[in-house]
Amino acid sequence: MSDAIIGLLREVMSSPWIYVALFAVAFIDGFFPVVPGETAVITAGVFAATGETNLALVIAVAALGAFAGDHFSYFLGRTSGKRLRARAKGKTAKAFDWAEDALAERGGMVLVIARYIPGGRTATTLTMGACGYPRRRFAMFDALATISWGVYSGLIGYFGGMAFEHDPIKGLLLGLGIAVTVAAVTEIVRYVRKKRAKASAVPAETPVLVNSSGSK
Repeated sequence: MSDAIIGLLREVMSSPWIYVALFAVAFIDGFFPVVPGETAVITAGVFAATGETNLALVIAVAALGAFAGDHFSYFLGRTSGKRLRARAKGKTAKAFDWAEDALAERGGMVLVIARYIPGGRTATTLTMGACGYPRRRFAMFDALATISWGVYSGLIGYFGGMAFEHDPIKGLLLGLGIAVTVAAVTEIVRYVRKKRAKASAVPAETPVLVNSSGSK
């Protein structure tokens, strides 16, 4: 069964259409986070280690697709972001809250951080569009975010494929495991820093009213 799956994956990865598919997946993942962008890029990276795909092309196509998808999400934020934010509930609402707080604290660099947080990237690009973040600055930070993401995802897959050259499935599982671990660590660090910031915040003292005679 596994040999059949590997054979099918090799056939798919050997097709020149794989680069079109990677671009499309990375593009859609920018505004519809259910689509597994990292998984597709990591998989292509795994098979780059065995020669079915070209690693440099995988990284370039993934980064370009993500860049275009993020800009489409930014455009949606410009046109209907406030309405989407008002309707958000549960985890989606929390993602928007995180994006708003992080944008106020870190500015454009939050876009780079959010690229590694599933769901967080979409909430961030929508929020930046809705709040009117300058388009040129958005493009600059997004280029940094998507290029680093493409390199990171492609190399994780590639080194996983190198480690298990004769068993791509294990290489893929290793790559996905690393990606999940990085995302989890990012979330934990963010949570701990937020807790510490709240704990260290000094509450404002209640003002004391003094009357004209000087008594409290």
